[in-house]
Amino acid sequence: MDRIPIPLATIGLLVMSNVFMTFAWYGHLKYKAAPILVVILASWGIAFFEYLLQVPANRIGHGTFSAAELKTIQEVITLLVFAIFSATYLGEGLGWNHAVGFAFIAVGAFFIFHRWA
Repeated sequence: MDRIPIPLATIGLLVMSNVFMTFAWYGHLKYKAAPILVVILASWGIAFFEYLLQVPANRIGHGTFSAAELKTIQEVITLLVFAIFSATYLGEGLGWNHAVGFAFIAVGAFFIFHRWA
């Protein structure tokens, strides 16, 4: 099998890491009766797996992408993963105002990645 292209490996790892991080940060919201210490420890445990994916993603991607580009990719993925998570896991839909805000962030990403002459 040929080597996975760096952009694909980087983005794939960042997507997977974001799934873990979203659960670490927001998954406990469905379990408000759980003691806060248990929630914190569970979140740390989940975040460990996020770091196992996120750190290699940035290490692999840096050079092909600048640090600012890696952070931008991370933020766009975070919003996409969170939107899906919010609607499916938490049952909280996103409104038109969220879509507009996300669109502005996408415009910002355009400016980060556009090569200006």
